[in-house]
Amino acid sequence: MPKTKPIECIGIILDGNRRWAKAKGLPTLEGHRRGFENLKAAARWVRDRNIPHLVVFAFSTENWKRSSEEVEYLMDIFRNAIKESGEELGREGIRTRFIGQRERFSDDIQKGMEETEAKTALNTRMTLWICLSYGARAEITEAAKAVAHAGGDITEESLRSHFWSADMPDPDLIIRTSGEKRLSNFLLWQAAYSELFFIKPHWPDFDERALDGILAEYAERERRMGK
Repeated sequence: MPKTKPIECIGIILDGNRRWAKAKGLPTLEGHRRGFENLKAAARWVRDRNIPHLVVFAFSTENWKRSSEEVEYLMDIFRNAIKESGEELGREGIRTRFIGQRERFSDDIQKGMEETEAKTALNTRMTLWICLSYGARAEITEAAKAVAHAGGDITEESLRSHFWSADMPDPDLIIRTSGEKRLSNFLLWQAAYSELFFIKPHWPDFDERALDGILAEYAERERRMGK
């Protein structure tokens, strides 16, 4: 493992499942399945490097606009993923939390999220934050509404305390796979001083060596935090 400075939280934009499948001559849906399998592996890699938080962008507010077939397939993956997070990863000391517009999902998926969070609540080795139907602009907007409804002053602290991700530390670094160089509405507030890494491999091809390379480069960067 590379020598690195202390890291509290890593963010990953899981990009390129569909492009990976196309490049392999496989159905788009197979790319999503392989992407989920790699997410489980990545959670273990991060945990084994003693990094306490991993937050992943799995499904954005804009992803609902994809074809009905693809969205339905993704919902089936989420059903399985939520259950496996509570069982398989949960047995390995990983806590799972979900961030986003839960109300947009079917009742059974919402129930699965609640049950998984409850089952893994006491796990302490790492917390996996999964962003589903998430958008940073929506998160900030909902937080502002909540503060206004409570009649309090709108400050950075009051807004942050009403985020869906209120209990999650800001990511020290954010990785985006598949070559795109933008955040695409992911943790825009929390990413203010995150170190950004844009890499070419599609998400299903992301591996431990790529992670360690990023951690080694991160260790060499100087985080000035605006100073």
